[in-house]
Amino acid sequence: MTEAKPDLLGSFDGPGSDGPGIDGQGAFDAHRPPARELVDDCVHCGFCLPACPTYSLWGEEMDSPRGRIHLMKQGLEGEPMSASLVQHVDACLGCMACVTACPSGVQYDKLVEATRQQVERRGAEHRTRGQRLLRSAIFAVFPRPERLRRVLPLLAAYQRSGLSRLVRPVLARMSPTLATMEAIAPPVGPRIPVPSLVPAVGERRMTVGLLLGCVQREFYPGVNAATVRVLAAEGCAVVVPPDQGCCGALSVHAGREAEGLDYARALIDAFADARVERIVANSAGCGSTMKDYADLLVDDPEYAERAAAFADRTRDVSEVLAELEPVAPRHPLPLNVAYHDACHLRHAQGVKAQPRAVLATIPGLVVKDIAEGDMCCGSAGIYNLTNPEPARELGDRKAAHVAATGAELLVTSNPGCLLQITDALSRQGRAMPTAHLVLVLDASLRGAGLEELLG
Repeated sequence: MTEAKPDLLGSFDGPGSDGPGIDGQGAFDAHRPPARELVDDCVHCGFCLPACPTYSLWGEEMDSPRGRIHLMKQGLEGEPMSASLVQHVDACLGCMACVTACPSGVQYDKLVEATRQQVERRGAEHRTRGQRLLRSAIFAVFPRPERLRRVLPLLAAYQRSGLSRLVRPVLARMSPTLATMEAIAPPVGPRIPVPSLVPAVGERRMTVGLLLGCVQREFYPGVNAATVRVLAAEGCAVVVPPDQGCCGALSVHAGREAEGLDYARALIDAFADARVERIVANSAGCGSTMKDYADLLVDDPEYAERAAAFADRTRDVSEVLAELEPVAPRHPLPLNVAYHDACHLRHAQGVKAQPRAVLATIPGLVVKDIAEGDMCCGSAGIYNLTNPEPARELGDRKAAHVAATGAELLVTSNPGCLLQITDALSRQGRAMPTAHLVLVLDASLRGAGLEELLG
């Protein structure tokens, strides 16, 4: 057992702690509450327990998937929206490892997202004022690439100043959240523009559209540039709508339904005239939400059909590369790498074999398995900001397993995971570089030296 579970929300005193819910409907209102038939699918067998990060940390029943489902059932049966329900739902990382582990096919992903929407509408008063302000600040910046872009010059100046050694200890005492933000921020590099249309190299085999993302676009611009080069080299014409914004993943996963659906509609509009066969995501969390657009917008008469078509065309970049027979020559990369499965790729999208198949096409590259490979690293969207203590513990656990592989490079397919694991490795004094999967393949296609990946 690890250290005691932190008080995630502070005091729960406040209005709404007692009495029936709005209109006498218990914890949930009538707008898309967690479905009773999905709740009843859970037979409380316990197979989810060892897969659940928070249960592994704290060993508390209500911080397991079946415990949270029990709270949902109570809400459906008339119990009011309580501090306990808000606390335990907020403590969930939404990693969906339980969905993979469940032998009964319980759709916990749909249940927890529906419950989070209810919490945002009806239970936010059970969070402290600080927690509410933090969430508002996060969603005012992170899903807005144009606002992230304004922060980058200030971050770059701070990183060049060398003040981090003085600032970090102060932030650690003042606010774990601010300390996490400062620690996980990657070095700010030059902007790398991506053309709106890149022709295929040689014979065109497919036309694809690329999602630029938010954090990916601003903090890891080289990943988008490499994605375009790799896809073009494999015979894809790549369309990049310049006016695209956020896909809505952060908002949807946090229960901010209206905001997330607005982002989804805007993205569908941005790709409306692209005429592509596939829409490619190189961020696991983004791809997971985009593939769910059909369900998310099923009640929207204007967008339902378009959302379903959009979702049907969405693929992770590794899926497209695995679908296409490789034609671009690979140069050897004699390198041992540890591949980390991003939760929203492995569990939410069920994409596990394809990234490994892509890496297997690179001569000399050896992929090492990571112990507890299906356990979340603690990033989980905004989780490492809203719940920094357990996120840090999970990050340290992941970093130790990564280091134990003896690999020279950590590879994954999600910007949040890169930020989280890079920080955890650094915190433990482990000098292991990290890279997105497409950067590794791009280095092989271009014949770049190992120094580019390991420098």
